Amino acid sequence: MTRNLTRLQMIERSISKKFRKELWAPFLTAINRYKLIDEGDRIAVCISGGKDSMCMAKLFQMLMRHSDIHFETVFLLMDPGYSQTTRDKIKENASLLEIPLTEFKTQIFAIADTQSKSPCYLCARMRRGSLYAKARELSCNKIALGHHLNDAIETTLMSMFYSSKLETIIPKSHSENFPDMELIRPMYCVKEADINAWCAYNDLSFIQCACSVSARNNDSPNASKRHETKLLIAELKKNNPEIEENIFRSLHAVYLDSFPGYKKDGILHNFNEIYEGKDK
Repeated sequence: MTRNLTRLQMIERSISKKFRKELWAPFLTAINRYKLIDEGDRIAVCISGGKDSMCMAKLFQMLMRHSDIHFETVFLLMDPGYSQTTRDKIKENASLLEIPLTEFKTQIFAIADTQSKSPCYLCARMRRGSLYAKARELSCNKIALGHHLNDAIETTLMSMFYSSKLETIIPKSHSENFPDMELIRPMYCVKEADINAWCAYNDLSFIQCACSVSARNNDSPNASKRHETKLLIAELKKNNPEIEENIFRSLHAVYLDSFPGYKKDGILHNFNEIYEGKDK
């Protein structure tokens, strides 16, 4: 007879069995391909309370049980000014998934709310800085964020459509203001649709955007643009089911020789400079 499993055991089993190809395998692929974890790391797994970060936290817990690499994790929850309802929901889910949260509070939402120009930009910068600072205080050398494959390809298209440049988020990066710290994105190869499917399969419900500024203003411009980009990709996918994979693979196969210009280390190289340099 199959032994009775607790709900937590069923959730974890769904990752290792039913969603092994969709969640567990791409999670490991990102970690190995981009060398995200090293021996002796102490990683602050940053929890927002949304589906992406909570799924990432559970994947990290399971990885620690099976990995040959010795590393430590701190599941770091920054409260930027959540409502009590949001706090309760996050803690309820963390309890269900047995994710031990290390919490700290900030006034980021309140500060960003006073800005008439680019409150979302300020909020993002402050949140990142606060996470780095707290993680370092806790003796961590890395922070892990839950950005997934769709975040990467949507950012690529948004940068082209709205910023007249071609850039995206990368699997890991060094902090400019915290030189001893590194940011990693272990969900980089995981599709958002597969995270949603895992949530639905396990009847899991996580918080959506909890930003008071966005709620008051009926979504920020950036959120609206991202939504438009999601709809565009979904429409293209109807005729080309591999459109997401193709865009993602293209990020790993940039042919600089075919571009009329590019920027590296803050220096813009134009076509004539590149073209004339080929003759030397």
